[in-house]
Order: sequence, then structure tokens, then C-alpha cells
Amino acid sequence: MVNIGYHTAKFQGKCNRYLYKAALSQIVSIPIKQTRQVPISVYAFSCERDLPEQVASIRTFIRHVGIPDTFTVISDGSYTNSSCNLIRRIHPCVQVVPLQKFLRTDLPQCVLDYAQLHPLGKKLSALMSIPINGTTIYTDSDILFFPGSIDLINLSNGDGKYSLYLPDCSMSLDNRIIYDDFEKLNPVNAGFILFRHEFDWNFAIERLGNLQEHPSYFTEQTIVHLAMHDNHGQPLCSKKYVLNVEDQFIYQDKSASKNIAIRHYVNDVRHKFWFNVGK
Repeated sequence: MVNIGYHTAKFQGKCNRYLYKAALSQIVSIPIKQTRQVPISVYAFSCERDLPEQVASIRTFIRHVGIPDTFTVISDGSYTNSSCNLIRRIHPCVQVVPLQKFLRTDLPQCVLDYAQLHPLGKKLSALMSIPINGTTIYTDSDILFFPGSIDLINLSNGDGKYSLYLPDCSMSLDNRIIYDDFEKLNPVNAGFILFRHEFDWNFAIERLGNLQEHPSYFTEQTIVHLAMHDNHGQPLCSKKYVLNVEDQFIYQDKSASKNIAIRHYVNDVRHKFWFNVGK
């Protein structure tokens, strides 16, 4: 039996994205009604393919959280000059930097080698290069911010000393660098991180250096998972900071509401991202 709701949702998401992409030049010129300044630095890593998602994500952050000190988009190298200029037009706080100019000069060789082999290796190198000066957020481009994300201001002003992570809804880990079953507990999603201090990456990167085969799709997330727990990271509330695919095969976006802070629209539910842009 054909799942009409699912296929309708996929088609609507595709159409909404097409229309949004076609209107990007006009959309970035629309002023965002926000005057609240927030003492947060935000970083995202993305590519030309994800330009519409990146624009939408930035605009929802500014609209619902506030104007950060800076919102830096780290380009994987594929963004064209016109796309970079378009992103900068979203707001004066937004800047675009190429990955090669952003990277730290002391990254381990195994990370640099991973970056040469896989796009997520580039993302890992970007994450490890983010300067942490006060509250710093990393966010993937397929994350939308909702009215409840004003909670991020409270978190940034709080006295917590540990970084915060988005709990994953599945065990999406590279088991080759997991040495004990207990290391799989409390899986971390690498798509959204609130850094409160510089990370010590040594424990996790040693696992990468010991890997005899090529890194895979989930190697980057596993490195982040291991590093987060080694640095005593704490989970964000999964009811407010949402990552699930429970509504994948129905029409509705069951999680979207004014009460949540974010939803990470991973591949299985990416089409639902476009149900909520512009609301």
C-alpha cells in the first residue's frame, strides 16, 4: 500500500525547498526583526549544496535567539563567491571563511589525512579549530531554531562548567574505534554542541590515529562522542533539543512547536525542515 502521507510530505518539502532556493536573493534582503544581542559566538560548517538550509538556519537563530557576537559559516571550499556574498547579506554579524584559512596549524596528521579522504573529516578539522572564548555554539546547517531556543541565552548565562551536547536517537558510531561497550552509552550527535571550554581531544584522536582502515561516515561523530564524554559533557534536554525520526513516515512534523529550542532534521526527515521555514 502506498503511504500517501509520507510521499506527499516528501513532495511538499521538495517543492518548498525549490521555491526557497529560487528566492534566496530576495530572502536574504528581508530584515530580521530582532534587536536582542546575545553574548554567543556561533559556527557552522557547510557546503554549496546546503546553501538554502544554511540561510534558513541562520535566519531562525537570529530571529528566535538573538544577534550573536558573530555567526561564522566555515565553507568546505565549494561555496562560490556569489553564495558567500549572499550569506553575508543575511546580517552584519554573519561572516564566511574558507576552511583552509580557518584551520589551526597544529592539527594532528591523522585528522588532516581524514580531511583529505572524507567531507566529515573536514568537519572534524573545523570543529577542532573553533576558538572557544565564552559560550560558543556549533550547529549543522540542517538545524532550525524555534521560539524555545531563547533557552540558549539562559544556558550561556548559567554557571555550568561542562559543555552540552545533542543526544542522538540511534547508535550511529564507528565501532572500530569503540573499545568497550560502555563507551557506546549516551550517544552524542555531532550536529549541535554548546562549548563552554576548550576541548581536550587527545583521547579521541588517539583512537583515530590507531585506526588501520580508512575512516568512514560515522568516524567523525564517534570522535566527537568520545571527546565529549572524556570532557564530561552533559546532554541537552531531548524534549526541547530534538533529534528523532519517529515521524518519518507520516505527513506531520510532530516535534515542531513554539516550545522546542531546535530540531535537527537529519536525512530521514530532512523534507520536514521545509515545513517550518518562514513561519
